[in-house]
Amino acid sequence: MKATEQTLQQIERAIRKVAEKFPTNDETGILTDIHLRVTQDTGELVAFDDDDKEITRCIIEQWIDNKDDDFYDSVTTVLRSELTKHKKIIEQMAILKPFSFVLEDEDHEHLAELYLVDDDTVIIDQELMAGLDKDLDNFLEDLLKD
Repeated sequence: MKATEQTLQQIERAIRKVAEKFPTNDETGILTDIHLRVTQDTGELVAFDDDDKEITRCIIEQWIDNKDDDFYDSVTTVLRSELTKHKKIIEQMAILKPFSFVLEDEDHEHLAELYLVDDDTVIIDQELMAGLDKDLDNFLEDLLKD
């Protein structure tokens, strides 16, 4: 599923609304992660804090009644991309670091770590890591041949 321009705009708007709830200031006393719940049937994207308090909600029209088997994989990729694109806004949020954006399904099941905000740690996208084990095995095998 390729995200439409409208989908990307709706996600960006949701990210900005989350950031508005945690405006930059001198005191970053809030300790929470941001949980993004996506409902495949309704297309709802809802952001919650650790206490299950709703931060914002929107409907992504492209996701309504989407029956794709790889729906959550596609959503993960799109959300990661949008969060990375808006990292400047996200990293200025008044939340104690480290904090994460986490994807959950409608049953509150953890699906993926989308974005980690920390000064010292970076999560590498799985697509970048695909095939790394095989590459390392081949490298080691070639090295041992010599």
